[in-house]
Amino acid sequence: MPSAAITALDAAGLPYRVIRHGPVTSLSEAAAVRGVEIPDVVKTIVVRRGPDDHLFVLTPGGRVISWPKLRALLGVNRLSMPDAATAKDVTGYERGTITPFGATTAWPVVADERVRGRTITLGAGEHGVAVAVDADAALAVLGATVADVTDPEPGR
Repeated sequence: MPSAAITALDAAGLPYRVIRHGPVTSLSEAAAVRGVEIPDVVKTIVVRRGPDDHLFVLTPGGRVISWPKLRALLGVNRLSMPDAATAKDVTGYERGTITPFGATTAWPVVADERVRGRTITLGAGEHGVAVAVDADAALAVLGATVADVTDPEPGR
């Protein structure tokens, strides 16, 4: 039985390629086993705006959320990241597998502008599995807000 993510991708008519790679322990290892550059390994981060109000932030590999930029974009003073149990409760996915596709709630999506124009890989709802998709097509399907919301990861 396909994961909720794969079912959602199929329902959206979005072409994708499944990459089954098993466990990875670093961003560089994930890029290598997926056969992509580090920026093409896109993390889906769950961010909490308020009680029962979350969103997904898509961040390219090698970058981290810039909290001041994200707060300014959203017009809020406070944001936080939920703990692992809450993230699973609000998405249906465990950390390391989270994707906006097939989540239990269709939370809004904000994508860093650096993902545009690329083929990216995202979590596919289960450990050791990713999907490669055209970023622009995925952002359109998700109705994502695209903006500069990240900074280089420290040490990169």
